[in-house]
Amino acid sequence: MPFRVSKLQFSQSLERRVLDSNCVRLTYSFAGVAAVFSVVVLDSRAVEDTQKFPPAFERYLLETVHPSSAERSTLIAGAPLTKLLDADPNKEVAVFGAVWINAPTARYIERLQDIENFERGGGFRITKRISSPPRLEDFKALTLPDEDVEDLRSCRVGDCELKLSAETLERMRRTIDWSKPTARQDVESLMRQVALDYVTRYLEGGNEALAVYRDGGRPTFVASEFRSMIENMPRFSAFDPELRAYLLDFPGASLPASKSFLYWQDAQFGLKPTIRINHLVIHEDEDAIVVANKQLYASHYFWTALELRVLLQDHARGPGFWFATLSRSRSDGLSGFMGRVIRGRVRTEARKGIERTLVATKNTLEGR
Repeated sequence: MPFRVSKLQFSQSLERRVLDSNCVRLTYSFAGVAAVFSVVVLDSRAVEDTQKFPPAFERYLLETVHPSSAERSTLIAGAPLTKLLDADPNKEVAVFGAVWINAPTARYIERLQDIENFERGGGFRITKRISSPPRLEDFKALTLPDEDVEDLRSCRVGDCELKLSAETLERMRRTIDWSKPTARQDVESLMRQVALDYVTRYLEGGNEALAVYRDGGRPTFVASEFRSMIENMPRFSAFDPELRAYLLDFPGASLPASKSFLYWQDAQFGLKPTIRINHLVIHEDEDAIVVANKQLYASHYFWTALELRVLLQDHARGPGFWFATLSRSRSDGLSGFMGRVIRGRVRTEARKGIERTLVATKNTLEGR
């Protein structure tokens, strides 16, 4: 005999059992067997649940990040959330991260501009802000690990462990006498001069002055990889067209209400210390503050990279801000059989790195 509930019985029971939640559960018993029905009621709480983030942030979460209910709850509770995003598995890694920080945005911007102290310790071995205009003295702390010095002895175009241009490799071949006892010092002195020349050309010529790496079988044009990567990035609404144009067309494009500077780092990523040079831009939008960290050079692993950090106030939540970060990087060695093995580790480490950054930033700004 089929089980039926009349409209009157249903209505009377619903009125008796309505709960102050999104889910109303009605229980009936028939012949000793419990039949349980769950009726979802779209009440005011369900509507409020989609309004717990600022509109631009909510849109980005729904359209790009796709967090689960549990992950949304993690964010609402004030804990950090990290998530891998869709990207070309053969050469790109993309990671999203966010956390609520109970501190004024001005505190973050102030600390960030003191980059030498803000990014120190942990994986950051050296961080040095580059003068404007750049000076050779800015790179006096730049040294190379023994492994890199040894690799440079045999580096050739198309076969080199370091990411260098054909011009730099030829310059090294012409000027370094490896038989001299001063060979190591001469190599490091040359690399400091190469770094100075590189940032000077970038400030004058923008992306077209970026390296063409000749460490592998084919040339890798950093400018082309960066343009391709940025044009395929899902837009965070605060990442406005003006900022995008500035990153692509610098120094030909201007960006009002912004400040920027270059800095270099000796950082530990994976198995090898890596020299990186970055262009950091701070842009104050009407709705948010956006920090863009554009990689200009890396001695290992990365062709190009961009990290966006968006600081969003949320007046409904109170003092503080949502700190959301989106990191995308392109690298060789992620395709093929061995590439699949390496890719898993790279993605895992990238996600852990973002999580560590979120926790450290939150703790630092909240004075913990």
